[in-house]
Amino acid sequence: MKKTIGLALLLGMIVSSCNLPDTGAPDPQVATAAALTVQAAIDAPPNSEPLASPTAGGIKESTPTYSKPMASVGDVTNCRTGPGVNYERVTQILPADSVEIVGFFPPNYWIVSTSAGNCWVSGEFTTPVGSYTSVPTVTAPPTPQGGAPDNVSLQKWDISCDYVKNEASITIIWSDKENESGYRVIRNGDLVAELPENSTTFQETISLLAGQSVGYNVIAFNTVGSNSSSLITLTC
Repeated sequence: MKKTIGLALLLGMIVSSCNLPDTGAPDPQVATAAALTVQAAIDAPPNSEPLASPTAGGIKESTPTYSKPMASVGDVTNCRTGPGVNYERVTQILPADSVEIVGFFPPNYWIVSTSAGNCWVSGEFTTPVGSYTSVPTVTAPPTPQGGAPDNVSLQKWDISCDYVKNEASITIIWSDKENESGYRVIRNGDLVAELPENSTTFQETISLLAGQSVGYNVIAFNTVGSNSSSLITLTC
């Protein structure tokens, strides 16, 4: 109804302008433009929206793009079940790895997805890329309770030397602990094996010349801490 009244008023104004006394006839171009305007209004569908004007300068607003948030490390880095060394290690991230970031824990921990499952890595050792600001903030799991395992008590150790092959077969036996998550066997200061809980024996064969010695110690660990056996030295 309002549209019809508006058209009638517009037509009336056009007709009146044509009948006003003037020194010349109405401009044909003006009359044509007015007629086209009226016709366009008549043809427009109900509730139609006006056409949008082009953006000033012809520049369209860009939509921000999303890229998967990823993280990498500069050195071998532990990834744990929570934010801190009191939490058990799930896996280690290597410098060649790139892992997806799935969460953030303030002030500086990323939760990442690995082949061993989701785990927590310190932002101090990681470089995030992509849309990492869009990941959700999460809460930390409860801090592990209890204490570190007791010192490991070695029960027996033995070395068997093959002087032809310049090899030594090593056997180390210890008593099991009550609250360990596993054991780590250290040879000459380097980790050579990580064994599951309730393990009591380690064996290996290494290259060793006559007169050479090798040192071992065994560490029991859990999410709270670790304790080691005494160092033993074996010689061919």
